[in-house]
Amino acid sequence: MTPRPSTFSIVARDPEQDAVGVAVQSKFVSVGSVVPFVSADAGAVATQSFANVAYGPNGLDLLREGHSAEEVVSELTDADDEAPSRQVGVVGVDGSIAAFTGDECFDVAGDIQGDYYTVQGNILENGATLDAMAEAFETTDGGLPERLLAALHAGNDAGGDKRGEQSAAMYIAKPEGGYDGGNDRWVDVRVDDHDHPIAELERAFKLYDITLLEREAPAETVSLSGETAEAVLETLSELGFYDGTPSGEFDDEAVEALESFRGMNNFENHSLSVLEDAIARGWDEVETEDETAAGDGATHEDELDGEARLIEAIWQGLSRLDRK
Repeated sequence: MTPRPSTFSIVARDPEQDAVGVAVQSKFVSVGSVVPFVSADAGAVATQSFANVAYGPNGLDLLREGHSAEEVVSELTDADDEAPSRQVGVVGVDGSIAAFTGDECFDVAGDIQGDYYTVQGNILENGATLDAMAEAFETTDGGLPERLLAALHAGNDAGGDKRGEQSAAMYIAKPEGGYDGGNDRWVDVRVDDHDHPIAELERAFKLYDITLLEREAPAETVSLSGETAEAVLETLSELGFYDGTPSGEFDDEAVEALESFRGMNNFENHSLSVLEDAIARGWDEVETEDETAAGDGATHEDELDGEARLIEAIWQGLSRLDRK
């Protein structure tokens, strides 16, 4: 029997960022190589449940030709003898939205549409999975990546794939959004095989975000000082970047250590002052998250190590700034 990508996904558009994308999770290896197809000049397609991968490029071509998402879904499924076993979601850059769930998709299967998005899934634990995804996308603050990730987390928490977890992906396109503006590949992160793929996808995205995506410059920056500076220097010392005695003063030697950390991790996308500002603003957020996790029964293994803590603090601190 041909493996079936039993899957839940969301296809969505952010008109403010001129971005469109897909996020998906499945008990199927490398779901990111099968389900999402995205192009900034057309829209986004998620093809799943005995996925016909030709739906991706063919659907994007139809969108480019001026067809609406509804017309694209009709043309794709009308020409496919195995359409009853397929599932597809389409969002066009023109704002049109449509989805199709074939009668032969394994239960629980279905789809829901709302403003700027469609969610769809098959072999789900329950119908609440799709309701939770839709609600999370509609109510989560932040940009398109945060809202897509929130939808995946919510769907999984509500029931998710009946068979469990294995892989996840998020692919978002926007004009000149790729590396150095050379293409439209704005966000492209995948987890091909993992016990907790959505959490790992979020971790990978945060690192990707800090390294590759640009933010608007802050109106003002703050410096590291006091207990936060000392804690950061202790971490930099543990990582081998700082040789001095950690204190509440973030002096020239401390700045040099942070510069070395920035270079080692390819964070040159942000100036040193912006990076210091982000850590200063985000460090307490990480501490609060750790305390909350401990209160929820997290184990020692769940605690962030030094490098992960710094990266999370940077991401938290940058999150107040709009992405370009």
